[in-house]
This record gives sequence, structure tokens and C-alpha cells, in this order.
Amino acid sequence: MIAIVDYGMGNLRSVQKAFEKIGSPAIITRDADFIASASGLVLPGVGAFGLCMERLDGYSLSNPIRKYIESGRPFLGICLGLQLLFDESEEFGVQKGLGVLKGKVLRFPHGELKVPHMGWNNVQTTKKSALFDGIPSDSYFYFVHSYYVAPEGDVATGTTEYGINFVSSVEKENVYATQFHPEKSQSAGLKMLENFSRVADRG
Repeated sequence: MIAIVDYGMGNLRSVQKAFEKIGSPAIITRDADFIASASGLVLPGVGAFGLCMERLDGYSLSNPIRKYIESGRPFLGICLGLQLLFDESEEFGVQKGLGVLKGKVLRFPHGELKVPHMGWNNVQTTKKSALFDGIPSDSYFYFVHSYYVAPEGDVATGTTEYGINFVSSVEKENVYATQFHPEKSQSAGLKMLENFSRVADRG
């Protein structure tokens, strides 16, 4: 069973409905024991980085998430759920993240860019990934964000142009994460969730 981390904010139900649509039931939970037993774990996210970390810590979810990832089973971060994996964010001052991946979260440059980056944009795949199985490079996905990740090391699986060329998806061992919202990205997004579900079933 796939578990969706419930930290009291975010688009949890829409993610759950997307998994239901592909025939892969998922449970929204903040129960550490259930999380520990899940075949796949999903951390969706919208909102402010610091507040989300406060919620995760307040519900005692940060350590269960780290332990789950350390177990080697499949993990998927979505939007802010991608950003929270990194060491820190510059949103409203330096905010510490989960520290699962090395790197920082930065704001889009000030200037002519409209921020947040909102709407459909394409993702250029940069390396083979189970998450993109059957999804052509340059497929379009739905984005809503004002910050982007700057990873250390070779973890990027996709990039997107929005004033700058930024990393829009990553993979490291059992950790998969996207800046875009697969659950809002129609057929390509549903295919991506199906791919993750398949990895979790093998898991």
C-alpha cells in the first residue's frame, strides 16, 4: 500500500484521487507505524518551506520519513515535497530541510520573469529514470512554484526552462522527486504515478 504523508497542509486529496484513478489505492496518514510498513511513500507539498518543516516536526514525521528512505523502499516527493528533501531553502531566510539530498532551494531571479512559475511547461529528460518510463522527453507537466532546487551531485533526471534552466526532477537510488505536479498533469502525470506505483509494487 502507498502512504501519502499527512502534515496538515497541501494537496493531499488530489494526489490520493490520482492514485485511485490509476487503480493504485493510497492512504493519507501521519501514523509512523503505517508509514514504516508502506510499499511506497509520497510527500506532496504546497506552501512555505519553513512552515511545512514545522508541521513535519510537530507531527513527529521528519524522522519516520528519513527512516523510510533509509530502508531503500520507493519514495516520491512532489513540488514542495521535492524541495524539503534538500539541506536548506532561502525562503524567508535560511530554513533547514530534511537533508536527504545535498543542495539548496533558491528563488527564481528577480527581473522580467513572472513569479511564481505557474502553468504548463515541458521537461527535458537528462538521464534514464523509471519514473519517466514510457513518457517522451519534452512532455508537458503542470508547475506552481517560486523556488527551485540546486542539487549537488548527479541526481537530476529532468530540466525545464523558465528564464533559467532549472532542475525539475531528481532521482537518487530509491528517492524520486518532481518540481511539477504529476497529479495535475493529465495523461503524462498519471503515467508517472503509474510508474512509481509499479516500482513500489516491486519494492
